[in-house]
Amino acid sequence: MSEMFDHVAASFHAQGLMHTMGASLRQVSDGEVQIALPYSKALSQQHGFLHAGAVTSVVDSAAGYAALTKAPAGYEVVTAEFKINLLRPAIGEHFVAVGKVQNAGKLLTVCTGELLAYTADIDAAPKVVALMQATIVNVKY
Repeated sequence: MSEMFDHVAASFHAQGLMHTMGASLRQVSDGEVQIALPYSKALSQQHGFLHAGAVTSVVDSAAGYAALTKAPAGYEVVTAEFKINLLRPAIGEHFVAVGKVQNAGKLLTVCTGELLAYTADIDAAPKVVALMQATIVNVKY
């Protein structure tokens, strides 16, 4: 595996929330990270959809890890702010959060994220259920 993947994976696996949610690192590339999340009733709201808190958490993590791929050596990242649009109920068998860097500066990185919902029908295109824009801060540790 690449050094970039190993760095992101080490941080990802240290997160209690992603572990608790059952999320897994799917892809790491320069400026983009994908996180897979299986549907779980434990993460649902009262109507059975994936809860907005779970949606937000996994998309925020994907955006943050995308920013980490662009952070200078010796830096970690934290989210300063985000805006999320929930486009439709999060209905699916599994989900993929995709975080992408739009602009990486010395201190701040602006990322976008989306959550894709997949059904059991392998021929069906995934549906975008949420869009996020986030500002991530590089922090020296």
